Amino acid sequence: MQLLGSPASPFVRKVLVTLRETDQLDQIDFIEVSTTPTNSASEVTAAHALKKIPALIRPDGCTLYDSRVITRFLDGRARGKLYPERNIWEVLTLEATGDGIMEAAVLMVYEGRVRPEEKQFEGWVEAQWGKIENALDALSARWMSHLYGPLDAGQISVGCALGYLDFRHPTRDWRKGRDGLAAWYAEFSTRDAMAATSPA
Repeated sequence: MQLLGSPASPFVRKVLVTLRETDQLDQIDFIEVSTTPTNSASEVTAAHALKKIPALIRPDGCTLYDSRVITRFLDGRARGKLYPERNIWEVLTLEATGDGIMEAAVLMVYEGRVRPEEKQFEGWVEAQWGKIENALDALSARWMSHLYGPLDAGQISVGCALGYLDFRHPTRDWRKGRDGLAAWYAEFSTRDAMAATSPA
């Protein structure tokens, strides 16, 4: 199988962490590509209907895309435990929360990097950050016991999201007023799979 992606993408990192946590890294050829919303790599255009990364090309089936689809496929392939049925809806909701933080943070980056300066809208950027802050507050208020539970896909998503905030938005100081979440991330980021995939 081939994985198309960039190590800087938090969505790609999610997949790379999952590969490591399920002991499948040696079964994947990672093909690093450079792509933006306005200039997709030819490999990505050929593999992904929406011209995005990550994309997992399988020799015996359709190409999989959207990080949530890929990570669930990989976990099932390894007979893993990242999507436990006993609390699947909590896991999927937590994963969606982490993914939503990533999406808003990536859009903030694109606003400054891709959109012409005269068309950039600071209010829109701040609205994206508002979504992130709301999600971080929800994690702090309602999800800490889950985050400290057995490893699952939701934790991986949140960990990659927080790492991306450090990587691309360090001056925003997401930790302020969120000591519990910051402490969890400090511990979670020392996992071998997280340390090995850090974009910083």
